[in-house]
Amino acid sequence: MVSGPGAALAEVVGEAVGEPVRVGEMTRLSGGASRETWAFDAVHPDGRVEALILRRDHPGVERVGASMALEARAIRAAARVGVPVPEVVAVGEGAEPLGAPFLVMARIEGETIPRRILRDEAWAGARPVLAAQCGTALARLHRLDPAGLDGLEREDPLEHNRGVLDELGEAHPAFELGLRWLEGHRPPPGPAAVVHGDFRHGNLIIGPEGLRAVLDWELVHAGDPLEDLGWLCVKAWRFGAELPVGGFGSYDQLVAAYEAESGVSVDREVLRWWETLGTLRWGVICIMQAFAHTSGAVRSVELAAIGRRVCENELDLLDLLPAPWDGRSR
Repeated sequence: MVSGPGAALAEVVGEAVGEPVRVGEMTRLSGGASRETWAFDAVHPDGRVEALILRRDHPGVERVGASMALEARAIRAAARVGVPVPEVVAVGEGAEPLGAPFLVMARIEGETIPRRILRDEAWAGARPVLAAQCGTALARLHRLDPAGLDGLEREDPLEHNRGVLDELGEAHPAFELGLRWLEGHRPPPGPAAVVHGDFRHGNLIIGPEGLRAVLDWELVHAGDPLEDLGWLCVKAWRFGAELPVGGFGSYDQLVAAYEAESGVSVDREVLRWWETLGTLRWGVICIMQAFAHTSGAVRSVELAAIGRRVCENELDLLDLLPAPWDGRSR
């Protein structure tokens, strides 16, 4: 337990719910380089306790990803089309009153730790249905018109990762080979959709019955809908399990549910392309995470450890690429 921005937070929540509240002790949860996450209870005058989450930018650290306001708009829009998400309680974009932009949401009980979800008996009933539930949730999200969410950006993900890798200035021949193959086999662009951008283990709350909530919308953007499906299939998110979709399901389960909900046919070769790009993307992110630590921008053992996984992603990428002599298209 640690002390967080409680006094000002009570005013923020009280104004949002229309009555004064008292904020109990705050618990700092694990989070990424660009956001703090705190769990706390808001106690109402009648004694009712509301379990909430505060996400806040690190004060003084340059923001990465979507603004809190855009994240809140995306969550609310996703809720309207049936994607399971936490209810947004309050959002603030300035440094005041909490010292940095923030988002307050309902706290949903469940598990996010992949090892437990993939191996513990408590989630044995969830694993067979999770891939289909993820396919359904993504199909619903991709119904949203990106033009209806102010502030969404769309950029070429292949060129973005190429640019980041060049800027980092490190030699990674496997990634250069991957970039060359991806460019040479680029599929036609799909229709623009609202893309979550980080739909995978750690950002999904799972209960014994399956998917309860989709979290962490800070990478939301406009893009090809198969980007989200391919990202979920990246080997890193299997955490040692065999099944290709998050370690809990098959391609067939994911795709069948997505097609049934969306009415859109998924080209498996195109999905494979996005899985390959996702693998390269995660490798580039691992390099970035390591640099954030070694540069001193954010001193973090977690970021340093993630940086050590670059070589795993290089191997995963090479496994996805066709051998130059076998004539495969993928």
